[in-house]
Amino acid sequence: MRRRFELTVIAAISAVVLPFQAWAQGNAALAPIQAYSDRLEIVLNDSGSSDLTGLVVPDLQQVLDQRYSRFREDFPEVTWRVEPAEPLADGRPTLLITVSGEARSEGLDYLLEARERIAVRLEAGQMQEQELLEQQSLLRSGERPLPVTLDIPDSVLTGSRYDVDLIVNEPLGKALVAGGLIDLTESQVLTQSRPNLPLEPLGGGGLFKTVQAPQVPGSQTWALMLVHPDGVVTATKRVRVVNSRSALSSS
Repeated sequence: MRRRFELTVIAAISAVVLPFQAWAQGNAALAPIQAYSDRLEIVLNDSGSSDLTGLVVPDLQQVLDQRYSRFREDFPEVTWRVEPAEPLADGRPTLLITVSGEARSEGLDYLLEARERIAVRLEAGQMQEQELLEQQSLLRSGERPLPVTLDIPDSVLTGSRYDVDLIVNEPLGKALVAGGLIDLTESQVLTQSRPNLPLEPLGGGGLFKTVQAPQVPGSQTWALMLVHPDGVVTATKRVRVVNSRSALSSS
């Protein structure tokens, strides 16, 4: 009976200790990326700083500092949020970065919503490498920003055709609407340039286009614009182009 009691106690302790150990190990793995995301969020929200020293290695810092400084010139009063996201199948941690708030650009007041997800490699608390996995932004002007939905896939197969839609969520009646989209080059994306978008008359439901992915893996970045009676909607979206169905959900 005593031996049986001892085994029962051991089993009961194991039932508590083993899940706790697994939880602790999982949280220990998350600790570095969580600490890094907290530090990065503080710096990004510091209106008196645009310096990423200590957060990224020198090879990355110059490019990121330039892009961050230019963004803040246009949108100084926004809120940044940085949080760990689901790691990739290869084990790399990822960060989800979101930006929101009111902004003023080129004489217009906008409501800004943007997000991107990046895969990173950290060493000694510094970002050594990054890979952009997802990116989209939405700017809406006017006293009552038009409710819209950006409906574009995150990833597509090489050579496939897919839809690029900017949907107006409320009926506009007989109002005249114009819109257009272009495929941004990698140079335009990196330099944050603002190319002119050719516009054409649209129906009141929004902008609906079918496009084709390139034949080689990589990415496409779309810029869209919708002009309506009360203002303007602009959006960007990065689409990953992959060559296997398993890769469609690998990130």
